[in-house]
Amino acid sequence: MADQAMSVTPYWELTFDADGDPGSRGRDRLLTGVRERGVRDLIVFAHGWNTDRSGATRLCDRFFAPVPRLAPAARFGYVGVLWPAMRFSDEPIPDFPRAVAAEPARRPVLDKDTRHALLETFPGRAILVDQIARLLEQQPPEEAELEEFGRLVRTLVEVVAPGPQALFAADTVAEGVPQSEPEMFAGSSAAACEEFARALAELEASGRQEEFRVPNPWDGAHELLRQATYYAMKRRAGTVGERGLGRVVGQLAKAAPGVRVHLVGHSFGARLVSFALRGLPEGVRSVKSVTLLQGAFSHYAFASRLPHDARAGGVLQGQQNRVDGPLVCCHSRHDAALGTMYPLASRMAGDSRSATEPVLGAKWGAMGHGGVQAVPGTRAYTLAEALEVRLPASGCVNVDAAAVVRRGGPPAGAHSDILHAELARLVLAAGRVC
Repeated sequence: MADQAMSVTPYWELTFDADGDPGSRGRDRLLTGVRERGVRDLIVFAHGWNTDRSGATRLCDRFFAPVPRLAPAARFGYVGVLWPAMRFSDEPIPDFPRAVAAEPARRPVLDKDTRHALLETFPGRAILVDQIARLLEQQPPEEAELEEFGRLVRTLVEVVAPGPQALFAADTVAEGVPQSEPEMFAGSSAAACEEFARALAELEASGRQEEFRVPNPWDGAHELLRQATYYAMKRRAGTVGERGLGRVVGQLAKAAPGVRVHLVGHSFGARLVSFALRGLPEGVRSVKSVTLLQGAFSHYAFASRLPHDARAGGVLQGQQNRVDGPLVCCHSRHDAALGTMYPLASRMAGDSRSATEPVLGAKWGAMGHGGVQAVPGTRAYTLAEALEVRLPASGCVNVDAAAVVRRGGPPAGAHSDILHAELARLVLAAGRVC
C-alpha cells in the first residue's frame, strides 16, 4: 500500500542510500503489491533535487496526479524513487510560486538551510562545511583565499574509496572521457570563480535595461560550490540507478513478469533512470518506455562515437536498446541552468571561450537543453506533434517541450517547470498506454 496519502493509488516508494542499496521494506512491498493489486503499467518517477522526503513525495504526487483521468481504463501503479540528493535553498521548487520558494540570502553567504543540506549530504565533513561557510561570509580579497576555497570544496565532494561511487566518477565531465575529479578543479580555482561570476552576471542582466555590473568573484565561488555538489550528485545518481533501481526492476520482472515498467526522471533523476538500464539483468525486457525530463547529463551519453573524439563513446552508449519501446528526451531552450551553467561547468579547463558561445554548448551540452545528440535514427518532434502522432516503437526520440517548460528566472531558468499534464500525457504516449 502507499507509504503516505497520495492522490493516486496504488503508490509505493523505493528509498535508496548513496551507494544504491534499497530499503528492503519498501522493495518487498513493491514486489508483492504489484502482483496483488493486478498492476499492468507501473510508472516509476525519480526526482532531481530535494532536501527531504516530503518534498520528493509531493513532486511525485503532483506529476502523477493527471494520469488516472488520461487513461481511466488502464491498471496503473506508481512508484516514487527517493535518493539522497540535495537542493540549494535559492533554487526554485517545482510548482511552488517564487514568493513561496526559499529566496537566496545575500549571495554568496551560505544560508542555514543550504548548510544543513550539505551536512546531511556529506556526513562527517562538518569542519569542511564550516570553513567553506566562513570564507563565503568573509569574502577575503586575496586570490589565495579563493584557491583555498576551491581546495576545501574539492575535498568536500571527492570520492571516498572503496565505496561503489568511485566507479561512477569517470564521466563527471564528458561522458566517456575518464576523469578523476571535475575539471573545474584542474586549473586555478580563482579563475573558475571569476568565470562563474561573469556567467551569472550575464544571466541576471539578460533582458534587463540595467547596466552590466562588475561581477564579484565570490558570487562565482558560491556557484563553484553548487556545481561541485552537482557533480557529486551526478556520480550518486549513476550509482543509485545502476546498482539500485536497475536491480529492483530486474527483481520485479521475476516477481510480476506481466508488469510493464515506464521509467521517468527529472534532472539528475533522468540520469538515474538511464543508468538503471545499464543495471538491468540480462534478458529483462520489462522496461517499455523511458521519459527524460530536463535531463542534467551529457547529450552524448547514448552516442556510440563522440563527434569530437571518434575513439570514445558515451557512457550509456547503446543502452537505449535495453528499452522495449522508445527513450523520449524532453528538452527546452528556456532551461538556463542546462543551457549556460551546465556547459560552462563541463568545458575543458583553460578554454577561454565565452560560456554563451554555441560551440561550447555543442561540445558540453546537456540532454535537457538540446536533446539526444549523435545517435543515428533519433526522431524529433515538438510536444504538440508528439502528442498527436504515434511515437516510434524503439530508439531515441527528442521532444521540444519549450511550449510548456518555460517558466523561471535566472540562474536556473525553466529547469524545474515540469508539472504539466502534457508531459504526463507524453509518458503515456511513449508507453503506448491506452
